[in-house]
Order: sequence, then C-alpha cells, then structure tokens
Amino acid sequence: MKLVCAGMTDVGQVREHNEDDFYLSEGEDALCIVADGMGGHRSGEVASALAIKAMVEYYRETMADYSEAEDVNGASPEQHRLSQAVKTSNRAVFSAAQSNEAYRNMGTTIVSGFFTERGVYLAHIGDSRCYRLRGSTLEQRTEDHSLANEYVRMGILSAEDVEYFPYKNVITRACGLSEDVEVDIHYEELEPGDVYLFCSDGLSDMVSDAEINVIMNDASDLDEMCRELVERANNNGGADNITVVLAKIED
Repeated sequence: MKLVCAGMTDVGQVREHNEDDFYLSEGEDALCIVADGMGGHRSGEVASALAIKAMVEYYRETMADYSEAEDVNGASPEQHRLSQAVKTSNRAVFSAAQSNEAYRNMGTTIVSGFFTERGVYLAHIGDSRCYRLRGSTLEQRTEDHSLANEYVRMGILSAEDVEYFPYKNVITRACGLSEDVEVDIHYEELEPGDVYLFCSDGLSDMVSDAEINVIMNDASDLDEMCRELVERANNNGGADNITVVLAKIED
C-alpha cells in the first residue's frame, strides 16, 4: 500500500502568531506529527518546533537500529521506537524550558502516526486528535488528555455539555512539562482508502465531527480537504491556531 500525505497550518482569526507545527513524510519514516505549543512570549511555538525536530531526528538516527530488532518489553520494535521518539521530544522540550527562563513552563501537545506496510501506530499526549475516515464513517481514534474528558469518563459531565464547560481547554498531560511523561500508543491495521486526520484543537473545537465528516467525504483530494477544513474552522470563529495533516492509504 502507498501513503499519500498533505498538511496545512493557519494562525486563525484571533491569535497573533502560530504556536502549532507539523511534519509529514511519505518516505521511509512514514511519519505524521501535529504539535500544539503552549506558553507565553512565543515559547509555545518554540516548544512545538523543538518537539517535532527531536522526534524526526530520533527517527532518522535510529532507522538502522530498529530494522531487525525484536520485541522490547512486550512491545513491537515499531511501537517502542515511536514511544521513545515522543519521550525524546519530551526531554528536549523540558530541558530547554529548564535552561532558559523565557521558556519556563512551555509545553506542547503531540499527536503522531507511524505508518508501516500493514498498519499504523498512533501516539499522543494532550488534546490534539487523530480521526480516521473509513468508507464514509469518521471516528476519533485518540482520547483527549483533558479535564473535560476526565469529567466525562467520571460521569461528572455529559458529552453534550463539554462545549459549554468553562475549562474544556485545560489539558491533563503535555509534552515538556516534566522530565517523564506517559505516552498513549495503540496499533491498528490499515485498509485501502483509509484517510487519517491529525489535528490541533483549533480544528476540533471549531468544527464538529459531523462537519469534518461531510468535508472529508465531499473533497476531491487531500489538498482540498486541508483547505476546506481550515476554512470552515476560520468561518466558525477561528479562535485558535488551526493545523491539519492528512494521510491516505492507497493501493
């Protein structure tokens, strides 16, 4: 199967600068990443860029190391590699924040997909999301590390009330805020025609899942999908930076 990718980022209608960043590759690393930085004085954009740089460099430097590796502590080599890449990003952001007062308390979300011949390993920290369009059905494949989602899981808040929850953008886990971080990773098999959407909350907060589904089904190609998704988020208010990365599985 062949992987085809597209990506786009936009400052939105409210923010003065863009703290999101993204990376996509159709080559040997077959890696897609979206990062949504946080922190004052532009340190958010430093965190997101630094996290992605550390992940990509780790992948490039360890390609040979994992080519014939065996399972590590019950995890496949691919899963272990993705986990270590995200943890390397976490240490890079944390170290920069500790060594420079201007970057104190900066951090970033991470959502990433590492595509293999038959499947994809999805990793995330924070509330940036991954969706999968299979056929005409859109499904969220990651679970937000957010206060709102924790309240939903505990039964304190209903899913319908999340939109009106005053602390819905408070995240419970982020890359770079501490020396160690827990990374959620899972694997799923691919089917021809699958389209994976990786996005910051500038999209998911402004555009409903139903709207995303319609746009992705109606668009003629990935570039049009990117443009339509970003345009809809801006038309709906554009309250935050908007980043989308799309990866399509073709025969």
